[in-house]
Amino acid sequence: MRAVHFVVGTAVRSSALLVAALLALGVLAPPAAGAGLLAVVVGCGLLVRALRRRGGAPAVGPADVVTLVRLVLVGVVVALVVDPYAGGSTHGVAVAAVSLVAILLDGVDGRVARATGTASELGARFDMETDAFLILVLSVSVASSLGPWVLLIGLARYLFVAASWALPWLRASAPPRYWCKVVAVVQGVVLAVVATGALPDALAVLVTAIALALLAESFGRDVVWLFRHRDGRVPVPASRWRRAGRLVTVAALLLVWVALLAPDDLGSASAAAWLAVPVEGVVLALLVGTVGTRAGRFVAAVAGAVLGVVVLVKVLDLGFVSTLGRPFQPLSDWTYLGYVPSLLADGAGQVRAQLAVVGAVASAVGVLLLLPASAYHLAHVAQRHRRQTLLAAGALGAVWVLASVTGVHVGSGEQVASARSASVVARDVQQTVSALSDGSDFATASADDPWAQTPPDRLLSALRGKDVLVVFVESYGRTALEDQTGSAALRAQLDAGTTQLGAAGWSSRSAWLTSPTFAGISWLAHSTLQSGLWVDTQRRYDALLTTPRLTLASAFATADWRTVAVVPSNEKPWPEGQQFYGYEHVYDEHNSGYVGQRFGYATMPDQYTLDAFRRTELAPGHRPVFAEVDLATSHAPWTPVPRLVPWESVGDGTVFRGMTGPKGADIWSDPVKVRAAYESSISYSLATMVSFLQSERSDLVVLVLGDHQPATIVSGTGADHDVPVTIVARDPAVIAAVSGWGWQDGLRPDDAAPVWRMDAVRDHVLSAFSRR
Repeated sequence: MRAVHFVVGTAVRSSALLVAALLALGVLAPPAAGAGLLAVVVGCGLLVRALRRRGGAPAVGPADVVTLVRLVLVGVVVALVVDPYAGGSTHGVAVAAVSLVAILLDGVDGRVARATGTASELGARFDMETDAFLILVLSVSVASSLGPWVLLIGLARYLFVAASWALPWLRASAPPRYWCKVVAVVQGVVLAVVATGALPDALAVLVTAIALALLAESFGRDVVWLFRHRDGRVPVPASRWRRAGRLVTVAALLLVWVALLAPDDLGSASAAAWLAVPVEGVVLALLVGTVGTRAGRFVAAVAGAVLGVVVLVKVLDLGFVSTLGRPFQPLSDWTYLGYVPSLLADGAGQVRAQLAVVGAVASAVGVLLLLPASAYHLAHVAQRHRRQTLLAAGALGAVWVLASVTGVHVGSGEQVASARSASVVARDVQQTVSALSDGSDFATASADDPWAQTPPDRLLSALRGKDVLVVFVESYGRTALEDQTGSAALRAQLDAGTTQLGAAGWSSRSAWLTSPTFAGISWLAHSTLQSGLWVDTQRRYDALLTTPRLTLASAFATADWRTVAVVPSNEKPWPEGQQFYGYEHVYDEHNSGYVGQRFGYATMPDQYTLDAFRRTELAPGHRPVFAEVDLATSHAPWTPVPRLVPWESVGDGTVFRGMTGPKGADIWSDPVKVRAAYESSISYSLATMVSFLQSERSDLVVLVLGDHQPATIVSGTGADHDVPVTIVARDPAVIAAVSGWGWQDGLRPDDAAPVWRMDAVRDHVLSAFSRR
C-alpha cells in the first residue's frame, strides 16, 4: 500500500506544482487553481478507495500511472474552464491543447497495460471514468457558448449510471465494441476543437450535435442489447429480423434515391424530377458490386457521408437563393448561419425560432447519420446479391447514357439523365478553389491605392469645417421605388421631401448604386463603399480587414475630422470599427442611452438614432465630424414600425414605449402583408431623414443610400442589386463639386439616372473634394 500512496501522492504533488506555476504566471485565478487541484485529489482518493476494496495486495500498474498523468491534465482543464477571468481565445486554445494531450494519452495506457500484462478491470474502469470526467468538463466549457443542451454529452455516462440504480438490468456488461472507443474519442476531440472558439457558431452547433447523436447511438445500442438479454431472455427470432431488414433496405434505397435527385433550386422541384436516373447511384452500385467486400462497404459509407453533406448544401442553396438571390458558398457562408436564430426570432417569435433551430439541427444530424448508414446497408445487400446488382446497375447505366445522348426529358423539361449531386459537388469545389485564390489576390490588390499617400492638408480640403454623414437606410433598394404597390406613394413622398428641403435651403442630387450584396450581409456594402473595393464575399471582407486600406473614415480622420460610427443594432463589440475603418468612437446598442422598446430587429427607432447622434456629436462649437449612421428600422422583418414624434419629445426614448403594430409572425405568411410592411418601414426611415434635415441648422453634407435590395419575398426573383443614393447639402459649392457626376436633381432617381458600382463612391468623393 505504501507504493500506492507514493504514486498517488506524486500525482497530487505534481498537479499542485503545475497549478502553482500557472498561478505564478497569471494564467489562473486562485479559485480556479483550487478547483483543478480538488478534482485531482478527489480522483486520486477514489482510486485509492477502489484499490483497497478490490482485496489482495493493492498495486498501481504502469498503465494506471499513465492514467494518473491524464488525471493531472484533466485537473488543469478544470482549472482553465472554471477560471472566472477566462473567455478569451487564449484560454480556449489552452483548454483544447491540454485536452487533446489527455485524449492522445488515452491510446497509450491501454497499450502499456497489454504490453506489460497488467490489464485489469479496475484499470479499465479508472481509465473510463477519467475519460467521462474530461468530457463532462469540456461540455461545461462549450455549453457556455452553445447552450445547456451540450451538457447532455458530458452527463451521458452519469445518467446511464443513475438509470442503472432503478433498472438493475443496465448493470450488466454489454459486449465490448471498438465503435464505443471511437465515439468517446470523437466527443473529446469535437468538444476540444469547439472550445477554441475558432469555428463559426453554426458549424460548432452542427458538429457538436453530430457528436451528441453518435453518443446517443452508441449508448442506445448498448441499452437495446442489455434490454433484449435482460434476465437471460432469448433474443428476437431471426425471421422477424429478416422481415424488418427488408423494410430497412427499401427505406434506405428510397432515402439515397431522394438525396441524389433532390433539387438545389425551386425551379427544378417538380414531381417528374424524381423519375430521373442519377448517374452517381449507378456508378456507386457498379463500384460496390465489383470491388472487395470491405472496400465496397467503406466506399459506400464515404459516399453516403459526402451525399449527406451535398443534401445539406442543396437545402442551404434553396434558402440562400430564396433570400439572398445566390447559392450557398461553402467556404465563407457558414458564418451567416449564426445570425439565423435572431432573425427568425424577430420574424416568427422566440419560441417558434427555437423550435425551428432545434428541428433544423436535428434534421441535419439525421441526414448526416442516416445517409452513410443507408449507403453502407445497401452495399451490404448489394454484395450479397452481386449478380442482380450488376445487372440492375448496368441496365440503369444504359438508360442514362441513351437519355444523355438523345436528351430525353420527363414531364415538363426535367432530363432523365441526372447528375445533379455531382454537379453540386463540382460547382462548390470549383467555387472554393476560386475563393481561396481570390482572397489572397484581393488582399494584394487592395494595397494598390493611389490615395494612400495624399498629404492631409490636401485630403478632402473642400469640405473643411463641414460635418459629413454617410447614412445607410437598411434594405432601401430600387424595388422600393419601382414595381411595387406602394412605390407610387414612396416616389410622391420623396418628391415632397425634395420640395420641403429646398424650402429649408437644402439641395440634393440622386442616382443608383449597384450593391455587392442582396437582401442582407450589410457589411459587404459598407466596406465596399468605404474602401473603394468590390467586397462581394465574406472571404474578401475578411481579407480586407487585414490590409491598411484607406477608408473614407480613415481619410477624414487623417484630414483631422472626428470620426464616429453609429451602429445601433450592434450587440457585440466591434473592434474592426477602430482598427480597420478608423473610427474614434462607436455608438452601439449598449452606449446609446436608449430606454424605449425594441422594434423588431431594430433596437431603437431611426428618429432616436439621429437625435442621439445630434445631441452627442453636433452640439454648438463641436469639432467637425464624419459619421456613418445606420438606420435599422427598415431592416427585416419590417414590423412593428414606430411613429414620428416631435424632436423635442424624443429624449431617452421613453416616448416610444407602447407603440404597437403587427408582429413578424403575423405578416410573414402573406407576401402582400410583407411588402406593405416593407414599404411602411422605408417610408418611415425616409420621412425621419427629411425631418431631421429640416430641423438641423449645422453645415451638413449627407450621403443617403441603401445598403442592398430587400429579400426576394419583396423584390421578387431576378431583381438587380441597385439601390438609390442621394447627396444632400446646404452649401451650393458642394453641389457644384459633384456636378460632373451627372446625378439627377432631387431625392428620387428615375430610370435615366446614372448607375455606378458602389466601390466607385470612395474615389469619386475623394476626387471631388480633395486637391491632388
